[in-house]
Amino acid sequence: MSICTDPVLVDPISDFLLGVTESAVEIDVDDRDGRQCLTAYLAEADMEEGQRRRVIRQIGDYLAELAQIFEVEEPSLAVSEYAEEDWGSNWKKHFVPFAIVPGLVIAPTWEQYQAAPGERVIVMDPGMAFGTGHHATTSLCLALVREVVEGGGGSRVLDVGTGTGILGMAAALFGAARVLAIDNDPLAVAAAGENVARNHLAAVVEVSGVVLEQVAGGYTLVVANIIHDTLLEMAGTLERLVEPGGALVLSGILQGEQTENIARCFAGLGIAPVRVERLTEWSALLLRKGRG
Repeated sequence: MSICTDPVLVDPISDFLLGVTESAVEIDVDDRDGRQCLTAYLAEADMEEGQRRRVIRQIGDYLAELAQIFEVEEPSLAVSEYAEEDWGSNWKKHFVPFAIVPGLVIAPTWEQYQAAPGERVIVMDPGMAFGTGHHATTSLCLALVREVVEGGGGSRVLDVGTGTGILGMAAALFGAARVLAIDNDPLAVAAAGENVARNHLAAVVEVSGVVLEQVAGGYTLVVANIIHDTLLEMAGTLERLVEPGGALVLSGILQGEQTENIARCFAGLGIAPVRVERLTEWSALLLRKGRG
């Protein structure tokens, strides 16, 4: 399938296609209008026609939702049939070890990687969950999480919408004493749990499908890499969960109006913006809750 879209949607669409199709996602620029085209492959050997249609409809619905959220033209979706190949394995050729932030490497389970002295490594398999670490917002969040935790302000961390568990595991490697990583997607909970066990971090990181509203408060750091509208909806709950003087790291938001909206919303709850980090069109906010 081929999807042509406004560049602002490339990252979230790429992550979504990776989770749905389990194939590599190729990205090319259309020089005629600046749009970018993504190509992915959906293996159909064990898929009934009705199931295939449902998957394609799911992708189309997601594209329409993204276009509405980001207020851009809806991406075009074209589907073609090709001879069956091992797409489920071929995409893995494109996921190789990489430094997501200085000193921290993400390495897939099927690649051998020898860590350099002082280098930390997270070995992971995304499974059917979203999050290989390639998205700009992940590296933005990681830089701020490391700053807070290594600065002594992140002893008890809550990772909201953990996906494959990268942020929660990184917080543990940076020195957090306890981490709760939650997600409402059972596939994400399963993938994150396996990754935590694989990296021998289960003594520090707990993975759960608990509903956010049922989580008890008292966290020194809350991190949520989601999307603008969801962050606004859960703002009051996030404020409750972070202890006075604690920090929040929020991302999944675009530079400009979305970043300003989030900063203004949380400031109204007594959580002041400290700094904004930017990469490509994305932002991550570091905020601090008042002690009063």
